[in-house]
Amino acid sequence: MPTTGLPPTFSIASIDAQRVEEALARIGPKWTTWTAMTLAQMNGPMRVRDVAAQLPFVSEQFIGKRLATMHTDGLVIREDDRRGAPYRLSALGTSLAPVLRTVSDWSRTHVTQEPMAEAERIEDALRRLHLRHSTGVIQVLDSAEGPMRFVHIAEAAGLDNGLTRQRLVRLQADGLVTRTGSRHGDPYVLTDASQALGAVYASVEHWSQPFALRSEAAAATRTHVGIPLGAGADGARTAAALRRSAAASNLMFSHAAQPQPRVPAAVIAQSAPSRGR
Repeated sequence: MPTTGLPPTFSIASIDAQRVEEALARIGPKWTTWTAMTLAQMNGPMRVRDVAAQLPFVSEQFIGKRLATMHTDGLVIREDDRRGAPYRLSALGTSLAPVLRTVSDWSRTHVTQEPMAEAERIEDALRRLHLRHSTGVIQVLDSAEGPMRFVHIAEAAGLDNGLTRQRLVRLQADGLVTRTGSRHGDPYVLTDASQALGAVYASVEHWSQPFALRSEAAAATRTHVGIPLGAGADGARTAAALRRSAAASNLMFSHAAQPQPRVPAAVIAQSAPSRGR
């Protein structure tokens, strides 16, 4: 049967889990997406207080800390280092648009269709994905020929039992893995939502290339999980798909500021600096 028009299939097994996790650690912390989208929508340099004015459910102090972290991670830049100097998105930050669109589409299709602000949807999805070693555990389960028991997941992922248990509990709570039975020791499998993460991981890995490049000596000594996405058919397909989606995806970072749906009380309650990730 012809497949023209169907979305490409991305292999979770082929992604570099370490690179993906490093990228998710930059874009996953709470309020990062809100802040980036606010800077993009206002389309110009903004001081901390100006960003905070657009996000009244987050304290100005916390916005300042988040922008400082985003500056360190290369997502935003400043014209100078004077106290109070405004921020704007860097080229790397602006190039996040296709990634955020892919994450949003995955969430809407596989996580929840509940109406919410676009930034809130993306941050909810990233909250489920960005914890260290979660990608590795999902990749192990995706590569398995069938359900896997806890000890086998820990061994294949190269993690100790305690950390593996923590990750599996969190992934279960987030709807990404499930047990095949109710008894202690029953094996685990991926949910449909996790099995559909290939495009998300591919988009994140592709975006991460500018800061993920390492010297050939370091690359030669590092053990990769799977193969680099830049090589072979998967790499070509990923690049082509991202080019096709770029125009539509960039709309997320190009429209004028829009009123967002009211943020739930539960989100507001988590905005204090002590609750930040």
